[in-house]
Amino acid sequence: MWKFIVRRLIITLPQLLLLSLLVFFMASLMPGDAFTSQIDPSLSQDAIEEQRERLGLNDPWYQQYGRWVSGVAEGDFGTSTAHYRPVTDLIWERMINTIWLSLLSVIFIYAIGIPLGIISGRWNDRLVDQIITGYTYLGFATPIFIFALVVLFFFGFTLGWFPTGGSVASGLEPGSFEYIVSKLHHLLLPALSIALIGVVGTVQYLRSEIIDTKQKDFIITARAKGAPESRVYNRHIFRNSVLPIAAFFGYEITMLITGSVFVEQIFSYPGMGNLFIESILIRDFPVVTAVVLLFGLAAILGALLSDIILSIVDPRIRIK
Repeated sequence: MWKFIVRRLIITLPQLLLLSLLVFFMASLMPGDAFTSQIDPSLSQDAIEEQRERLGLNDPWYQQYGRWVSGVAEGDFGTSTAHYRPVTDLIWERMINTIWLSLLSVIFIYAIGIPLGIISGRWNDRLVDQIITGYTYLGFATPIFIFALVVLFFFGFTLGWFPTGGSVASGLEPGSFEYIVSKLHHLLLPALSIALIGVVGTVQYLRSEIIDTKQKDFIITARAKGAPESRVYNRHIFRNSVLPIAAFFGYEITMLITGSVFVEQIFSYPGMGNLFIESILIRDFPVVTAVVLLFGLAAILGALLSDIILSIVDPRIRIK
């Protein structure tokens, strides 16, 4: 087990190096640079070049990359050219909101997806299965940003049941009961919007696993021995079908963190995705670069977490 984890960690290191190189070169190909938005129109061209030289923007790429990677390794992503604040502080403020949104979305996905998948798999090809399957097909075909807009318009603007923006009501003391309730109230609608679309993959996968497990020899043997149907499903079919779902927990978290960009923008929710879009629009390159790097890091760590969970669930896939 530990050998497998160590080897996966070793494989992760070159992935992180490649990711940092890709992010750096993508940032260098963007029009302008970190100094573009700070240029004073009254400055002469010579003064501008002098400041570029002082900031090291005219240095060879490998020197700039080395300074950038050294700063990232120390947790320093530079200074925002739009907010004039450390990028780390900006990201940390928004990351907390995105983490809470992702966690609540995961809870909704599993709370909705597992019961629907069990019902659909147990009574496959019946009316209830056709209804659930029809919902999953509709979910696969519906873009998340379209669904989020409809949900926001209906439940936010038309019915007024939920806030239409922000992460908490203003004027509340952090840590108070009213503050926590307001925070949860602002989280519910965007989290449900993500979950009701994100749940379709879990439902379909669990349904297929249950249908496949029902036809295996050990299930047929258990029924032939007279085992009660409830025991066959609870102790054999369900247990063997739901374990692979847990292995995709890391991927689920990664997809939610990186896929919440549009939802956060639609609901004006101050998270990482909203910060990413805002930074692109105002050409705040240090923030854009840092967010892209963190999104890529989340994808790599999510894959690592899923591999580790899968190795625990199914020891047969471990590297010998």
